[in-house]
Amino acid sequence: MARSKELVPSVGRLSRSGVFAARALYKGAKKTTAAPAAEVPSTKEVQVGGAKNGGKRVVPTSKASRFYPAEDVRQPKKSRKSPKPASLRSSITPGTVLILLAGRFRGKRVVFLKQLESGLLLVTGPFKVNGVPLRRVNQAYVIATSTKVELSGFKVDEKINDAYFAKGKKSAAATAEEEFFSEGKPKEKEAFPATKASDQKTVDAAIVAAIKKTENLGKYLKASWGLSKGQYPHQLSF
Repeated sequence: MARSKELVPSVGRLSRSGVFAARALYKGAKKTTAAPAAEVPSTKEVQVGGAKNGGKRVVPTSKASRFYPAEDVRQPKKSRKSPKPASLRSSITPGTVLILLAGRFRGKRVVFLKQLESGLLLVTGPFKVNGVPLRRVNQAYVIATSTKVELSGFKVDEKINDAYFAKGKKSAAATAEEEFFSEGKPKEKEAFPATKASDQKTVDAAIVAAIKKTENLGKYLKASWGLSKGQYPHQLSF
């Protein structure tokens, strides 16, 4: 095909990509897969003349550049600190009733069971009493009360740890067509694992038995907490 005609001197009718498409040279381009380059060692051994030079010497394969950037390139600061879990507040001990200040169950009272390796607190409502299941909370978002549930002899199963609460990966749609037609349809809710339900019942059974030993403690855990007008949390005693 003839070259692009000029609209005006030195201004072509077609753009660079337009000329490339019109010539269609890409149709005859040979596509060859180059063999992967062999790995080159970083150093090599060379022969050095002179009686006092040892005869051989190890030198780098590629020489360093003679030039360097005029401006300093900022390097990230290396931290030698290792993250450690937060120490537990002295007011929080196993069996202490806590008030949640954030999250889905804010305002609910829960029973503290133990501190996990991550530093988070393992708490439960229990679920049978106020609907709060086994969950992890940050101690920065709880208020420790003076009320305590006697949990002598009760020990939480070791399998209930941070990995116990990890969420599984959701499988994505197989094709774009399935994803397109799935929009607008209600997603199927995954069934709650039976093993976790049985673990919840096991923990609840022991805690509910301890709650029944104290009069009105169950009603106290059921009641939600909140502030009225003119009340300030730092002026209240829990």
